[in-house]
Amino acid sequence: MNISRTTSTITSAAALHAVEAAVAHAATRGAAVVAAVVDPGGALVACLRADGAFAASVDIARDKAWTSAIFGASTDGLCDGLSQREVLREGIALRPGVVLFGGGLPITLAGSVIGGIGVSGGSEDDDRTSAAAGLRALGLDDTTGGTAAT
Repeated sequence: MNISRTTSTITSAAALHAVEAAVAHAATRGAAVVAAVVDPGGALVACLRADGAFAASVDIARDKAWTSAIFGASTDGLCDGLSQREVLREGIALRPGVVLFGGGLPITLAGSVIGGIGVSGGSEDDDRTSAAAGLRALGLDDTTGGTAAT
């Protein structure tokens, strides 16, 4: 019986690169956002608040990243997956830090979640596309929630 396992996590350099790309992408859309990246356990690794971004967006971006990392799903995907079970959806939605609207994506590599990225401050579409831009900046496929690009 193994009593330990090795886990991979996003590096601080990669996390910084991802948040910079996400904030830059949002700026091209005219949105001032906050982007946050967390490790697989949900601990903050990098956060960038654009000039003019709402202060409240710092916590929301981190929560979107946390939700995606912990559940291994996009915040949209998690909401959709729970849509048929109202009691379950409401129970999870009431948990502290859980976000069930667009802007959070897991960061996965070789089938393992190594972190999550969350963006807040723009429209829901701004947040989604900016989080995806953060993944693309890392060479990851944004259409599948952050798996390694082929």
